[in-house]
Amino acid sequence: MKTPSRRRTLLGLLLLFLSTLPTLSAADTPKNDDASRKKARREMEKRVAKRIAGFKGKVFLFAKNIDTGESYGVMPDAQVRTASTIKVPIMVEVFAQVAEGKLKWTDELPIVRRNENEDGGVLFEFTQGVKIPVRDAMRLMIVVSDNIATNILLERITTDAVNARLESLGFKEIRSLRKIGGGADAKVREERQLQKFGIGIATPREMVRLLEMMERGELVSPEASKEMIAVLKRQQFHDGIGRRLKGIEMATKPGALDHLRSDIGIFYTKAGRVVMAVTCEDIPEVDYRSEAEGHLMLADLSEMLLDGLATRQP
Repeated sequence: MKTPSRRRTLLGLLLLFLSTLPTLSAADTPKNDDASRKKARREMEKRVAKRIAGFKGKVFLFAKNIDTGESYGVMPDAQVRTASTIKVPIMVEVFAQVAEGKLKWTDELPIVRRNENEDGGVLFEFTQGVKIPVRDAMRLMIVVSDNIATNILLERITTDAVNARLESLGFKEIRSLRKIGGGADAKVREERQLQKFGIGIATPREMVRLLEMMERGELVSPEASKEMIAVLKRQQFHDGIGRRLKGIEMATKPGALDHLRSDIGIFYTKAGRVVMAVTCEDIPEVDYRSEAEGHLMLADLSEMLLDGLATRQP
């Protein structure tokens, strides 16, 4: 039989235990979490608008947290020149043709240097006629943005095949238009596209959707999508989006022309996977340095987008 003093002791211990349990404060409620997200988004929008206002050029972008569904864009459906970001859809077609048996990873492609516009990458330094496997050409096209690798792949798979694949996947705007430096022109809706857009055309929204499908394992096959993401994670140029970020895994592909900088990528943050596509066009000065204004704009915008759509890792 418990005595009154013992009951009081047990009651005191129970109250002491309960006092040590965590309590849900107002700041921890879903309502306040939602308010915090809205505040972060408003701050992002203000910062992006201010940064773009001070830029002597045009900016087009779309970003989406594919885990929360939240997105943000600035002229996201405008047609833009792709520069080397078009190499990602080309990679998709390479994987698709291998999966369909039209191409083998071990098939060898002869190195053919046709013009001075093919100097990006490493194959420019190789002896003409040397052959490399399809898989090596694909990796060089993405990892070091090799232009000769891109052209010899397009010679085999064709721009029209790339575009037919994109059409079948529901993409209306992304198109591979020709080889780098010209040649193997695609069948396009309007001839003037070749002069205006160069090697490729896209919209930021469609580029984001392409990467989202890849991340979700919906391009070619889950295994192929995973391998494509792995290749993008190894690409070596990080002057644009994500250039200052530490501790965040990313899979990206940049592109550059004299008056344009473009970058697309996936960022794996603690608050979700954020996919973005950003293009800076009509940049007044031709400047390919790492500290060029176009690169810095891409870097700043990527940080702002992650601040607004996901919590950045320290």
